[in-house]
Amino acid sequence: MAEKEIPYKIYLNESQMPKAWYNVRADMKTKPAPLLNPATSKPCTEDDLRPVFCDELVKQELNDTDAYIEIPQEIREFYKMYRPSPLVRAYCLEKKLGTPAKIYYKFEGNNTSGSHKLNSAIAQAYYAKKQGLKGVTTETGAGQWGTALSMACSYFDLDCQVYMVKCSYEQKPFRREVMRTYGANVTPSPSETTEVGRKILAEFPGTNGSLGCAISEAVEAATKQSGYRYVLGSVLNQVLLHQTVIGLETMTAMDKYGIKPDVIIGCAGGGSNLGGLISPFMGRKLRGEADYEFIAVEPASCPSLTRGKYVYDYCDTGHVCPLQKMYTLGSEFMPSASHAGGLRYHGMSSILSQLYDDGLMTARSVEQTSVFAAAQEFARVEGILPAPESSHAIKVALDEAKKCKETGEEKTILFGLTGTGYFDMYAYKSFNDGTMSDYIPSDEEIAASLAKVPKIQ
Repeated sequence: MAEKEIPYKIYLNESQMPKAWYNVRADMKTKPAPLLNPATSKPCTEDDLRPVFCDELVKQELNDTDAYIEIPQEIREFYKMYRPSPLVRAYCLEKKLGTPAKIYYKFEGNNTSGSHKLNSAIAQAYYAKKQGLKGVTTETGAGQWGTALSMACSYFDLDCQVYMVKCSYEQKPFRREVMRTYGANVTPSPSETTEVGRKILAEFPGTNGSLGCAISEAVEAATKQSGYRYVLGSVLNQVLLHQTVIGLETMTAMDKYGIKPDVIIGCAGGGSNLGGLISPFMGRKLRGEADYEFIAVEPASCPSLTRGKYVYDYCDTGHVCPLQKMYTLGSEFMPSASHAGGLRYHGMSSILSQLYDDGLMTARSVEQTSVFAAAQEFARVEGILPAPESSHAIKVALDEAKKCKETGEEKTILFGLTGTGYFDMYAYKSFNDGTMSDYIPSDEEIAASLAKVPKIQ
């Protein structure tokens, strides 16, 4: 198809929306290692996980054989409020860069939560409601997940309790207020409201908190309240499964116009958006149908893939969650108070960790100031103010496009624009004022944290 026929924005119609999520584990030759019960160090069973997660989500978490899992009709109807999301050809950016590369991005910020997080939030709230629960508890970093879940819980009339990482609670007050508007109770973490929160505060007085801390508090809150379960916005297999609507729509849109991406890029904290974008394409690669280069981009302040170890570790700082084999910096690693709050997690999805260890994807870490410079460059040309998390992917996409300008190579680059940055203006102010700094943990800091991971291989 002639290039002039490719529109600026590629939209699918409702009939082209996915009717099933894609489970990449079914096509992986080496399956992700199982979750381990922290009390027995044995693989978790459904019975082990039911006190924490909704029953149907437990089944999805442990399912590594079914390639497709049907999306319930009620979830598909909700998706229609903001899906299919657009796939955008960045013509203006290509022209400004003077690159022969073709740049596409899948934009997930066109909903009230401002990010991709709603794709899994509505699914998890649906299963909680279907089970007859009173409510759910969760953690949130930058606030996109908490916002999405509060919206989903409001839709299904469920109570929603959110533990928000303390530095984000203070940096992003407006996102906190969106959650409260949707009826959520928001608590800065670590807090004095849980046993594990009080323990963390005693051990790390004055801490800015972390996603690991907030997870511990949310799990404790769920298990101590009758009729509640814990839900998570990233990392888990079930979450990556729900997020594959991103990649499935992207693949359908690209196939429609005969477009094949050479490089697929996503930011990586726990792995939900990256896993959601790349999974269907990775499936083709695993089945030998096509080849792509996949790049995970993480903050230099929290570099689990590029500087962590691939070992079993706790998913939370309080050590109340199952153990997961993943690339990790250690569950007690306390990231700096960077503005990309959604990427401040010490570990990585077991699926992405296994794919990375198998050499099927690569990873890069980038510094905060360079990320915001890329965000500014993108915003001035494409007209969208990107979230700090998404801007990590933008940074590497720009790097790849600029390489093509130097070499003359006509690559097709695809990246995930996971959300908008309109609630991140304190971060942009810091960048514009020249007060933003970069923090990179020392080898000694990481080694000290990794020394405390459990001795299970």
